Amino acid sequence: MGVSPAVRLDLRGTPCPMNFIRTRLALEKIPVGALLEVDLDRGEPEQTVAEGLRGEGHALSALPHPSDGSAVRLLITRHGG
Repeated sequence: MGVSPAVRLDLRGTPCPMNFIRTRLALEKIPVGALLEVDLDRGEPEQTVAEGLRGEGHALSALPHPSDGSAVRLLITRHGG
């Protein structure tokens, strides 16, 4: 696999909007261009976090969680703007 994540967060079970807030705080602590890996519940948490981060200009991709069918793994590259 490519670049290793600078930080990994497991936010499964974390309600909205706390999962988005925790993801944003983690992004602020890593360098521009670094990768953040976040595990989230599918559905509203995934949608809320992904849409919010894309709206801020961060690049991200969603992958199935490797061991939890009710979760998703977001790989987020921090934007410099």
